[in-house]
Amino acid sequence: MNIVAMNQESPAPGVVFAQLFRGLVVRWPHLPMSPASRAPAAEPLPALQQEIARLAALPQVRSAMEWFRDQEAQFTRWQLEVARIAAPPFGEQARSDWLAEQFAALGLGCIEQDSLGNVFGSQAAVGASCVSISAHLDTVFPAGTSMDARQQGRKLHGPSVSDNSAGVTAVLALAAAVVRFGLLQGNSTPTSLLFIGNVGEEGEGDLRGMRNIFTDSQWKDKITASVVIDGAGTDTIVAEALGSRRFEVTLRGPGGHSWSDFGAPNPIVALARAIHLFSQTRVSSSPKTTFNIGVIHGGTSVNSIPQSASMRVDIRSTSAFEIERLELELRSAVEHATEEEEIRSANDTSLRSAELEAEILAIGNRPAGELPPNACILQIARAVDAYLGNTAKVQRASTDANIPISLGREAIAIGAGGAGGGAHTLHEWFDPAGRELGLRRILLIVLALAGTVK
Repeated sequence: MNIVAMNQESPAPGVVFAQLFRGLVVRWPHLPMSPASRAPAAEPLPALQQEIARLAALPQVRSAMEWFRDQEAQFTRWQLEVARIAAPPFGEQARSDWLAEQFAALGLGCIEQDSLGNVFGSQAAVGASCVSISAHLDTVFPAGTSMDARQQGRKLHGPSVSDNSAGVTAVLALAAAVVRFGLLQGNSTPTSLLFIGNVGEEGEGDLRGMRNIFTDSQWKDKITASVVIDGAGTDTIVAEALGSRRFEVTLRGPGGHSWSDFGAPNPIVALARAIHLFSQTRVSSSPKTTFNIGVIHGGTSVNSIPQSASMRVDIRSTSAFEIERLELELRSAVEHATEEEEIRSANDTSLRSAELEAEILAIGNRPAGELPPNACILQIARAVDAYLGNTAKVQRASTDANIPISLGREAIAIGAGGAGGGAHTLHEWFDPAGRELGLRRILLIVLALAGTVK
């Protein structure tokens, strides 16, 4: 790697960060450290923008940001390597091991993996508080998928090459810069940086990796702010957590032959009725609420009355109340559809004792929440964007940030820079043009947080 020489006479950035930002919360008490009021959105404060500019001008920080420009070849190698490692839901261990090896090669002094496969790296043992920089390791692709990541010209192509190999690469790039340029050496505040590769963000992973970190790990009370890196781009700040619940609905019956047992209750017919009833459910446009029936299974042959049929249902809303309401509507639709099929069967067959059994199993629950518009982490992100001349909109999405946000913690999710497309398909791609801007953005945000968050 090409390493920019450091000015040995310069004070350690950690000391300067503390000097620059120690009084931030005192001077601006209306910047809460955790969600409270719903004050109107505020532009980044001019004084905060000035502090970000001073931070970016520090010799080591300036050198680190210039270093990003010269390392694209290394970033591409990392990204292709991780994208070629299969990481299906609940099968992320190989990527976790790979990331632990990379952390060690970069010189992070403390590296740990938990029983789920989350991997943690830091320069030294984390003290009282830390800022986490995380990226999820898992993909949506099932075991056996060909992970044939490749480079064609400037672009990278292949499953998971953007979501979230770009995010994992950004975490490694940040860790490398922090170590190489001593960005937190001599930090007079107790706040350090914790680099994380977590499992379980996609699909039925149900945020299990991040959920474990914030509810049942040694880090749960030490992480005071979280920056989640997910996918490509620099044009969004996810500060509003989109809630969702997912269910698997299964109907079971006696089954039988299509001729000799005609009239027996049919789970597929009942499921179709339930879908019809539920699809007529009123949904709110404000707060926005949606539902989807994405998977259906059932039956063995065209001339057999099936013994079971199932569907998977996704419910999303910006409102916890609306999610609850739609869950009740789903349960009601299944109950009524089952009763109607049993009544039809009782009228048409001598198998009057035959009944359908309905089971509704929760397979996902992502909590909702949002930062107040004047949250400290959000103000810092806006100030950094203003300094870099970057335009980004605050958006609502379902990411790893759902967990800390729902717990009243400061967290955002942002992209790794560059551009990407075809997410969750075999034709996924990533264009590294603009990656440098994304990395500079992340670096300034996390260093500012490390100097201010108490």
